[in-house]
Amino acid sequence: MDIQLLHVFLHTAREGSISKAAQKLSYAQSNVTHKIQQLEADLQTQLFYRHNRGISLTPSGQILVSYAEKILNTIQEARAALSDSSVPSGPLHIGSMETTAAVRLPKLLASYHTQYPDVDFSLVTGPTEQHVHAVLHYELQGAFVAGPIEHPELVQEKVMDEEMVLVTSASHPPISSIHEVRTHTMLVFRKGCSYREKFSHLLQEEGLSPAKLMEFGTLETIIGCVSAGLGISLLPRSIVVAHEQQGRVRSHILPDKYSLVTTMFIRRKDALITPALSAFLTEMRSQFQENPKRCF
Repeated sequence: MDIQLLHVFLHTAREGSISKAAQKLSYAQSNVTHKIQQLEADLQTQLFYRHNRGISLTPSGQILVSYAEKILNTIQEARAALSDSSVPSGPLHIGSMETTAAVRLPKLLASYHTQYPDVDFSLVTGPTEQHVHAVLHYELQGAFVAGPIEHPELVQEKVMDEEMVLVTSASHPPISSIHEVRTHTMLVFRKGCSYREKFSHLLQEEGLSPAKLMEFGTLETIIGCVSAGLGISLLPRSIVVAHEQQGRVRSHILPDKYSLVTTMFIRRKDALITPALSAFLTEMRSQFQENPKRCF
């Protein structure tokens, strides 16, 4: 089986479009189509359905995605394992929740980059659900997510506990119960965000439904809109402290059963721990062991 054909197939499957895959691979669209046809002929099965809306995976294609991910990742790991140098280098792709990246990671990343300048490091921010999917599909070597995450193919390591607080405009009076803000608009990240899920769980536990939900893509937008009085949000205290000191927002303590979220670092059990990842894990453990596990 031609590895290059698998590479093109996997990109096409992930993009869900031949034209998008061609653009990402810097190929002509006809070239991508031809390679997919070659692979289908080799395997004697149809991998994609072709329809007016584009393409979608057949059952055979869905099965091949899993094998293609493992095969291509194994080849990449083999190259790394056979490298002459034990010095951390090469690509390292890590995911993180936006709030963790904004407050907890800058010092860690700066220290890591200073010590290992040959590592081609990239940080992808997004919700927990997105990162779990990316780690499972070998798109990320690891990720900081809200946990615990129970999955047989993942290893998880506790990083810290974050205290969650209800955030309102600075002029809002003290809140003693979530029922007092049941008519407020809830400002949340997009679906898949663990903080959004915790907010929803809190409301359900209290027998409430949000009057209105407004979805935003960035932390700064949520903070800005809360400050302006558009609505309220649920965020880690570590994110809110500086904005509260500036008089932009006000935080309100939650009952203990709602107040904690554990940040975990996850990676695949079967993935090779490269020198770059090993050094990152060592630096991460050193960084967070210096501080209390409960980061309030």
